[in-house]
Amino acid sequence: MRDFQLPGRSATYASNGMCATSHPLAASTAIDILKAGGNAVDAAIAGAVLLGICEPQMTGIGGDCFMLIKPAGSDDVIAVNGSGRGPAGLSAAALRGAGHVNMPLYGNPASVTLPGAIDAFCKVSADHGRLGMDRLLAPAIRYADEGVPVAPRVAFDWAGDVDTLSGDARRFYLIDGAAPKPGQTFRAPGQAEVLRRIAAQGRDGFYTGEVAEDMVASLNALGGTHTMADFAAVACDYTTPISGAYRGIELIEHPPNGQGATAILMLNILDHFDIAAMDPRGAMRAHIEAEAAKLAYDARNRFIAEHSPRLDHMLSPETASRLAALIDPTRAMADPVQVSEAVHKDTILITVVDRDGMAVSLIYSIFHGFGSGLASAKFGINFQNRGAGFTLKEGHPNEAAGGKRPMHTIIPGMIRQNGRVTMPFGVMGGAYQPNGHARFISNMVDFGMDAQTAFDAPRSFGALGPMEVERGYSDGVRAALSDMGHAVTIPEVALGGAQAIRIEDSGVLIGASDPRKDGCALGY
Repeated sequence: MRDFQLPGRSATYASNGMCATSHPLAASTAIDILKAGGNAVDAAIAGAVLLGICEPQMTGIGGDCFMLIKPAGSDDVIAVNGSGRGPAGLSAAALRGAGHVNMPLYGNPASVTLPGAIDAFCKVSADHGRLGMDRLLAPAIRYADEGVPVAPRVAFDWAGDVDTLSGDARRFYLIDGAAPKPGQTFRAPGQAEVLRRIAAQGRDGFYTGEVAEDMVASLNALGGTHTMADFAAVACDYTTPISGAYRGIELIEHPPNGQGATAILMLNILDHFDIAAMDPRGAMRAHIEAEAAKLAYDARNRFIAEHSPRLDHMLSPETASRLAALIDPTRAMADPVQVSEAVHKDTILITVVDRDGMAVSLIYSIFHGFGSGLASAKFGINFQNRGAGFTLKEGHPNEAAGGKRPMHTIIPGMIRQNGRVTMPFGVMGGAYQPNGHARFISNMVDFGMDAQTAFDAPRSFGALGPMEVERGYSDGVRAALSDMGHAVTIPEVALGGAQAIRIEDSGVLIGASDPRKDGCALGY
């Protein structure tokens, strides 16, 4: 239990249903759907689509999603891959020939993969929901037409992402040429019209006809290779989750092309250290975690793709043991790629649990803030830049190509203990997400924190460059990490944002929501 004399927030307790997500309007909408007779799938979809209006810099109908679903009455978990593919005309060789060394990030249609989320929402609603897409989209349609007051964290992120917007996107996502301030109203009438067509026609209202024509024409005008056939062919997949054990709990992750295997590998490496004996806010814990992350992310960069040829190697206990042996407890490694050579030869998250025990972890994203920074000319659909997850390295399993899915950073999670699913959860934050999953699990398992306390605790991240250490750490810890050889910085943006719902044996639901975001956990 937290110290009530210190800043923090209490977890939310309820018994009929719960939603935890990053914006209160979406959480409230999800609860309304549950009260109206919808199940957790219905509530998660309704809340997620609304988040595209409440947090347009994070997600939207031009993006992708992954889901983990625990059906009522079962502890099996279904994985849903709602990520889109590169258009048929995407060519790594052509991009290399044009002088690109890496995939472009912003302002270039080459980074725009087909949006997969809407197809997944329609498919999962039909297969597992109760209410139908017309009912689920009604709240987002209303808020897109009437407008949403911009929340403080959303305004902060929006201001930081303004420079990525170009062309038509600036008309749709700026107010009088500037990012909105907290409390200003953001409206998206074009998206409301698109959602009305999806409500009436299903996925065809998005992937065919006038809406698809708007997207294709807008991308082609910028030099994109996208076609109507590319959009019509979008289809989500049901797949089988992957999992790994850490000190009595089972972490369930979405398989590749998501990066969930990175979190499992990282925990497998940490299992070789006595993390519980360390200060949870101390330098040694942060150091060991950073070193494990460097090695796990190096493996990610080598192996994660739509079809990962060495996934078994990545998840092998022997691989983790050999990587753990490379970590010096007193010194940061300068080049994890070289050290490990011999061994290997912005997003939203919504969690919902209903009164019947169905649980959903749904993550929905356009990748970077405002994705590619591009939008369709008529309806203002913001295009994701998931193609930036491809590599241009010839022969790599994740090499860019038409009809292929890129490596994805978004990863929903679930925890199973003694055969029972006890928690849908997730940690947003781009590349930080696997580290965030590992930190969250370790906070609970190694230090006995409840989910809300685990979210409230400070974070650090040192896998991909300078070591980011949040202000919640002391200056003494930062100094100690610097002495170990880490290039320590304080991040401008808080690391990640997380949501979780604990399912007690009694059926009581305990919701936790990260204070780094504007959201909350609500139940009834």
